[in-house]
Amino acid sequence: MSISSIRTIARKELRGAFLSPVALIFLGVFLVATLFIFFTYAKFFVRNLADVRPLFSWLPILLIFLVSAITMRQWSEEQKMGTLELLLTLPLKTRDLVLGKFVAGMLLIGLALLLTLPLAITAASLGDLDWGPVFGGYIAALLLAGVYMAIGLCVSARTDNQIVALMVTVLICAILYLLGSEQVAGVFGPQAADILRGLGTGSRFASIERGVLDLRDLAYYGSLTAFFLLLNAQFLELKRLDKQPAGDTHPRMKLLVTAVLALANVAALNIWLTPVTSMRADLTANGEYSVGPVTEDVLARLDEPLIITGYLSDKTHPKLAPIIPRLKDFLQEYAVRGDGRVTVRFLDPATDTDLEEEIQEQFGIEAVPFQVSGHNEEAIISSFFHLVIQYGDKHEVLSYQDLIEIHADESDVIIRPRNIEYDITRAIKKVSQSFQSLESTLVKANQTVKLTAYISGADKLPVEFKEVPKRLAAVTDKLKARLGGRLEFVQVDPDADVEVQRNIMQLYGFQPLAKDLLGQDRFYLHLLLETGKHKERVFPQGGLSEADLRQSIEAAIRRGTPGFLKTIGLMTKESQTQPNSPYGQQAPKQTDFRGFEQVMRADHKVRRLQAKDGVIPGDIDVMVVAKPGELNDIQIFALDQYLMRGGALIVLAGANEVVPERTGISTQAANQKLLALLKTYGVTIDDAWVMDPQSLRFPYPVREERGGRTYERIHVLDYPLFIDVRADGFNADHAALAGVPSLALTWGSPVRLATELAGRSGDVLFSASKDAWVRKDASVVPDVTLDPRTGFKKTEGAETGRIPLGVSITGVFPSHFAQTPSPLFGGKGDPNVSDGDRTGRTLKASSPDARIAVIGSSEFISDLVMQMGGQFDGGAYRGNQVFITNLMDWAVEDTDLISIRSAGAFARTLAPLQPAEKTRIEIINYAVVLLALLAVLVIAATRRRMARPLVLTPAPTSEEAA
Repeated sequence: MSISSIRTIARKELRGAFLSPVALIFLGVFLVATLFIFFTYAKFFVRNLADVRPLFSWLPILLIFLVSAITMRQWSEEQKMGTLELLLTLPLKTRDLVLGKFVAGMLLIGLALLLTLPLAITAASLGDLDWGPVFGGYIAALLLAGVYMAIGLCVSARTDNQIVALMVTVLICAILYLLGSEQVAGVFGPQAADILRGLGTGSRFASIERGVLDLRDLAYYGSLTAFFLLLNAQFLELKRLDKQPAGDTHPRMKLLVTAVLALANVAALNIWLTPVTSMRADLTANGEYSVGPVTEDVLARLDEPLIITGYLSDKTHPKLAPIIPRLKDFLQEYAVRGDGRVTVRFLDPATDTDLEEEIQEQFGIEAVPFQVSGHNEEAIISSFFHLVIQYGDKHEVLSYQDLIEIHADESDVIIRPRNIEYDITRAIKKVSQSFQSLESTLVKANQTVKLTAYISGADKLPVEFKEVPKRLAAVTDKLKARLGGRLEFVQVDPDADVEVQRNIMQLYGFQPLAKDLLGQDRFYLHLLLETGKHKERVFPQGGLSEADLRQSIEAAIRRGTPGFLKTIGLMTKESQTQPNSPYGQQAPKQTDFRGFEQVMRADHKVRRLQAKDGVIPGDIDVMVVAKPGELNDIQIFALDQYLMRGGALIVLAGANEVVPERTGISTQAANQKLLALLKTYGVTIDDAWVMDPQSLRFPYPVREERGGRTYERIHVLDYPLFIDVRADGFNADHAALAGVPSLALTWGSPVRLATELAGRSGDVLFSASKDAWVRKDASVVPDVTLDPRTGFKKTEGAETGRIPLGVSITGVFPSHFAQTPSPLFGGKGDPNVSDGDRTGRTLKASSPDARIAVIGSSEFISDLVMQMGGQFDGGAYRGNQVFITNLMDWAVEDTDLISIRSAGAFARTLAPLQPAEKTRIEIINYAVVLLALLAVLVIAATRRRMARPLVLTPAPTSEEAA
């Protein structure tokens, strides 16, 4: 192979291409068609996604016509003009001629693809574009164009008619593209469909375009291209032989055998690589299609065999069918990374009645009916698309709703995997943690536990507490035996050492307790549990029986040990009743935040609490307060003391709550006792709304009087109270914001951190845009007469700028009841406790592990907002779910899954734009592409005038010259 010969032929072809108007016309049509499809047909701005999927979805089809136009003349014109015989008589190898024309054609294709790059740059400038799929798409386009180019050269070598070459090339490339499409593959059985998908150029293209370079796909494109280039060279050799005297069939037979052997090698290579699933590179930003270190760590901690069973029907919805091979390949990586601990298997219950009945009884799995459109009729297909994760006697079921995301617009319905690694690893972690025993988790974490009891002598303890030391010793003896010596128990009498009293007061806030309200006789009864670096004060709930002590100690050990399923407490307004008939019958009103509860149950246990007894149970790891209604002092005391014990508190609270009604929306003031509690901790929520022009759209009914009649129309407004918080308003260093593309803060209030946070550190989580302003008026009803676009007018002199909407604080918090009477241990009417709780049972300061997060919206993730988000512009609300899930992990200091969690396939939304801005961006793209094409033509014409005549014979070597 001579590089100089290939370069000479390529230069000749490129010069001819720019002299011929046909190829240039096709290049221009290709670019205009690409832009039209991207902006107009695929509705880039309506989709509101920062990706270039519409470009790559249509490239396989557009490239068929572009490549056919380029190749139709390359050999046909040589034959028609009689120059092919001249080329074949030159001292050039046939393969150099073929490769020269191939390189020239690929350079033209590369130029065409380069001129589409402004579309990707536009998407990146308007949102958080993942460049991995973009690079994958361009690589796939070049590989696919290489196959088309080789086919086109073969066809062009067999005819001297350019139109015939064009039509035949289009036909062959279209057949190869359609082979793997669901319109063709879906007609056949599952095995035949898999084979056709493996043969189809379009299905292979989709695999790389998603951002994964798979060795099997690269080998497929490379081997096909090489085969057709070889076939092209064979065709030219046949023409060379046609000029020789007839009679000798040996050379022709040799060419035929070579072609057949080459085809056999292509088939053998691709068949051999079919089971190879691990040889691939994931180009996506978050590694969406590969198993990462977090998953490997979860798998490494497994003690029991893990079984992953895919109940996947061979015949399913056409949109789901392409996902199944990817899912199977990905699950095989779990088997490989599991190092013998993970078994992966695939079954089709649709073909086995006994299996179908078994999984229905054991896992509650039933076939899902899908409506599909056939060639002549519509039909219903009942199929299975479920994964079951089994570990010991625990299991978790993932259905297609848990694994995919759907994006629908006027032109198409797109279905893509959401985040396969996160969904599966999360399920594995949940079942393994549910199955974990206390002792096995401590062994795997290589941790020991130290329990220190600071208890006064028996003579100082009240009568009701005299048996506590004996019960505690019995409990710790049993735990020592159970934990295999990983528990150390120490009992200390602080009354015997003043230095101990001073230390435990300074380090842990342990104060002596009073026997009575007068506080004359005092005693110590405190427990401190140390698990690794985690230190926690243990406060047994109930009557201090052995069962109470054991439960509280075990709950504290679990909280401090990684590998246990955490428990979330949810305090929200209790369900109410409302009349639903004229006869006065009452129907229960469903409680709010059911969607939030469902989301949280995927990773945690969730328990709804009201704490009317003044106590948050000891096994609650995170306490979430969201629209709790009217809280009394006892409930406030329970929340306060929970935080003082080192708990984690998450509060969703604005200054006002929204009340949806049939006639519109009204507001009411939020619980003032809760706001006062937050102020004690260093968080103030202003009695105002945050308005932001960077907002989401909101459908609002507007009533109009016309002709004596009242009409109601839906106005879609840019609603400033629905703030669209983007990455520029995030605290990028906070773990809770990892993987969050945007937030939809509905009806939010300003959240301020105190200027002085003694013993604590505070962070602003996210803020409104720089153009936001504060509005004091409590009304949230838009008035289109003020502004037909937003329904609101900016208040003169209002505070503007990046107003904080969410904050977090960690450290030592002061108790809300440090200087006020406790509702449990004394009342305001008691003169003996007027300056606070003298019994010492109220904790006055928290441990250093306490943490709190406050979001300035009561509706941040309420059922109302999430339902509205699902119906209207739902993509903007996806980040809320990711953020609140991250926030739970931050609260329990278990952040390993955050690194692989993302908002989903369709979460990267565009920046807010006005209609005029969208039009301007579209026009700029057309102008840039057309000007770039014009510049290429001018440069080519200039170089053509200045260039020397081409010499097709290669330059002689030094030996030949001698």
